[in-house]
Amino acid sequence: MKRAINILGGLALLALLFSSCGNGNTIIDKNNDVENHNWTYVNKFRYDVAIDDASSRYNIYINLRVTGDYKYSNMFILLTQVDPDKKSTTTRFELKLADKDGAWLGEGSGNLYSYQLRVLSDYKFPAKGAYTFYIEQNMRDNPLREVSDVGIRIHKAFE
Repeated sequence: MKRAINILGGLALLALLFSSCGNGNTIIDKNNDVENHNWTYVNKFRYDVAIDDASSRYNIYINLRVTGDYKYSNMFILLTQVDPDKKSTTTRFELKLADKDGAWLGEGSGNLYSYQLRVLSDYKFPAKGAYTFYIEQNMRDNPLREVSDVGIRIHKAFE
């Protein structure tokens, strides 16, 4: 038991060290818990992002964790971007979570499967300034069960 605690403590320390060593290209990498693993239509997750360099290109990812009991092989989400001039654009994306045989495509840990799915590649923001992103589920089920976490990651694309 004592050895297991030491191993877990060591793993937690490594995770903390690696999470604090981010490269300067990551603008945001933030996740939110989904209450009771039930994602409702009204539960839109908000992310505020400061873009200081509008000449660079960016990759935008949706972070997602579902349990092994999630009953679909995909998920539809709506990603809304509000520009500094308050112009709003909403795009619907399909996130593929399992292959045609039902095997999860994400990284598994226990009964949770983690995904970081690129939805926009080499994206160029129209201007520098403060942007707001909203992520909402767009499936037929309300609530959408067995969704643990939702988030966004934006980083500069490598040139």
